[in-house]
Amino acid sequence: MTEEQRPPIDRRTALKVIAAATAVPAVLAACEPGETDLGRPSPGTRNPLAVGTPSDPDLLAPVVPWARSLTPDELETLASLCDVIIPADDRSPSASALGAHEFIDEWVSAPYDGMKKDKVLVRGGIVWLDGESDRRFGSRFRELSLVQMSEICDDICYGPDAAPEFQAASRFFDKVRDLTATAFYTTKEGMEDVGYVGNVPLSQWDPPPPEALRHVGL
Repeated sequence: MTEEQRPPIDRRTALKVIAAATAVPAVLAACEPGETDLGRPSPGTRNPLAVGTPSDPDLLAPVVPWARSLTPDELETLASLCDVIIPADDRSPSASALGAHEFIDEWVSAPYDGMKKDKVLVRGGIVWLDGESDRRFGSRFRELSLVQMSEICDDICYGPDAAPEFQAASRFFDKVRDLTATAFYTTKEGMEDVGYVGNVPLSQWDPPPPEALRHVGL
């Protein structure tokens, strides 16, 4: 099939492909009491490591041990951008309705070198976004119409096609897009939207049918 023959895909479908290709789903294994699939004690045991360590956190009772750093004003603009990336539709709510901007705040507030660099990029990008919105339309980004927001995002959504003066903004958009997709597609609603059927208990597990095994050469 040539490039001309390929049907176009919308933004949400493209994000689903990205999420499916990059996500590593957690697998719930049925274990004997007091054990996990890796032989570690379960959270119900008295082993002190079961409550989590810095390198092996307790994912059954997660906590965020650092303060959030983005301001309410920054979060409001960021929420609007998240909703341009993944808007609400008839299948699921928008990214901000599921807390994508709050997830990004948690991410960039982490005390690790990579996240510190992301915070500089995200904060600088938010300033640029509001400045560009004011230059083009005389308003803050979150006050623009969806058409106006999309016009700005279209100029920065793909680095190779972005003009030289938009390269830094394109890196900002790329980071926010990745984090928004991560936040959205790891929620219950996002998993339902992408069609992911894992992470649920089953009363009975049936093995793959013979035709499926033959398809993968087993």
